[in-house]
Amino acid sequence: MEERLVCFQLFGQEFTFFSDASDAEVDEIVRLVRRELEGGDGKYTSSTPSSKLLVLGCLRIASRLIQQEKESEEYRRRQGSAIGNLIARIEIVE
Repeated sequence: MEERLVCFQLFGQEFTFFSDASDAEVDEIVRLVRRELEGGDGKYTSSTPSSKLLVLGCLRIASRLIQQEKESEEYRRRQGSAIGNLIARIEIVE
């Protein structure tokens, strides 16, 4: 897909960036960022400067990403172990 300019509003400010992601992916990303930073209703009511909220939101998203990476690695480790056990059982039967 070809890169295009994407625009969205956050904290009453317009943000733009170039992306080659599909419209559905961009919509999902913007929804996630809004939910993380503005809350469920999409209304910014904090007295905290938006720049600090953006950094805090990025840190929360990064934290969740790292947690999911750890969980994914643990899942792969367990699956590898289970597959190894199955192979060992099959070798015993043969």
